[in-house]
Amino acid sequence: MTQLEGHAGALAVAVARAHGVETMFTLSGAHVFPLYDGAVQADPPMRLLDVRHEQTAAFAAEATGKLTRVPGLAVLTAGPGVTNGVSAVAQAQFAGSPMVVVGGRAPQNRWGTGSLQELDQPPILAPVSKLARTIPTAGDVLGGMHEAFTVARSSHRGPVFVDVPMDELFNASAGEVAPGGPSRGQDPDTDALDTIADLLVGASRPVLVLGTDVWADGAEEAALRLVEELGVPAITNGMGRGIVPGGHPLLATKARGQALGTADLVVVVGTPLDFRLGYGVFGGKDGAEPAQVVHVADSPAQVSGHATMAASVAGDLTACLDGILAAVDRRGRTSYAEWSSTLQETARAAAERDAALLTAEADPVHPARIYGELVPRLADDAVVIGDGGDFVSFAGKFVEPKRPGGWLDPGPYGCLGAGLGAAIAARLARPSAQVVLLLGDGAAGFSLLDVDTLVRHGLPVVMVMGNNSAWGLEKGPMQMLYGYDVAADLAKQTRYDEVVKALGGAGETVTDPRQIGPALDRAFASGVPYLVNVITDVDAAYPRNTFGI
Repeated sequence: MTQLEGHAGALAVAVARAHGVETMFTLSGAHVFPLYDGAVQADPPMRLLDVRHEQTAAFAAEATGKLTRVPGLAVLTAGPGVTNGVSAVAQAQFAGSPMVVVGGRAPQNRWGTGSLQELDQPPILAPVSKLARTIPTAGDVLGGMHEAFTVARSSHRGPVFVDVPMDELFNASAGEVAPGGPSRGQDPDTDALDTIADLLVGASRPVLVLGTDVWADGAEEAALRLVEELGVPAITNGMGRGIVPGGHPLLATKARGQALGTADLVVVVGTPLDFRLGYGVFGGKDGAEPAQVVHVADSPAQVSGHATMAASVAGDLTACLDGILAAVDRRGRTSYAEWSSTLQETARAAAERDAALLTAEADPVHPARIYGELVPRLADDAVVIGDGGDFVSFAGKFVEPKRPGGWLDPGPYGCLGAGLGAAIAARLARPSAQVVLLLGDGAAGFSLLDVDTLVRHGLPVVMVMGNNSAWGLEKGPMQMLYGYDVAADLAKQTRYDEVVKALGGAGETVTDPRQIGPALDRAFASGVPYLVNVITDVDAAYPRNTFGI
């Protein structure tokens, strides 16, 4: 341990650095000045990344936790600064993203007298945090901050909120800075692993679903090993995308309906059995019997409590996956070649059908055509961020990452406005990679002003907008339900690229599908924040079977 003396802001920064934090995301506020001083005076200084809205700082911290697997750090001033970050904290809770939010707090020596922004904040954050508490004195900061980072990065990962009274944050203290680092989950139950192995050996049409926690738990190599050695078709979602690389013969994303609808066994790893996975009900399609379901989670509390399951296990996901593989090997492997070939044929047929949309010459532009131009231009290490409804739904269909850790979406909380914060985080975390932000025109209204942050801090990002002048995810369903829609239209063909230019970036509007590719080339070559604003057909909606209920 390292002995340290200083004001509480410097102590807090030292603990964050001991846990691997490199950047403090913030928006200036007097309640947290000592934290800034601690960052500036640190040796070496900690990067301060200031934004235009606290939600962006918190979303950047959340995305940093996803990308780096080290908790992101957001410092938010008291009162509205903290409450502006609540949606990002809720997103982190739903997605299992490790992050620590440090809030300013009105001074303790004035508490109850009506000082500026006096608000008891932890009760507001508690329902959407793993831990929410006040660190009451400067002497408690070293231990309180270490606890915050340890809890955030322990399975099941998630957000932690702490606030420190302003007067105490200025006060001095001394103590030891404990080393930080990731923690390993519990060892899985071997009997449960044996049961899962028996189910796999007895199955003829199994499917493996790999979710965000596989990446967060560092189990991506074990997951790919299980897929390839057993020959099990796999579907990926969230940060699990890319664990089985795009184009891999066992990646069944393009045959998802058939895979989940006709499987006899579905093993779901590292993601909840929520609306994205039919609440854990699989099979029963085309005459198939209902599938048996297995849930593998990083911690016991994450195992589904509502689904009917044949087996479940919780623990360190590498140990779970390797344990399942070893248990299968003790029994003798089963060939799923015929099942895999069936799904591959379905995927090939789907790709052939998709080709017409990806090359469509329609006027207005079909949103799929944007992906037809974008996907071939994506490098293997690209980070792709989705912030939108209907337009980003197409991305889930057409973008298949080549590597894990390169896909960011809001997760099951479905929060719009996260994109600019995520783009900031991605550019810092992956300085040499392409960073592509996919924006709906509706989502852009939440955070586009933070292009100013990209410009001020020299962070080039390619932004690609599907601009259908509507809240597309709501317009179609409302018409289906009522025969009309209200509160679903936006201004026609708004020049959001001119907004980006006014903030110091660059961009252009595209209405001709043949010009999308050249515009993307200019964006990637520009070296600045660049928005390709593509005017799309509002009637070309993403086909969906559920509205999330």
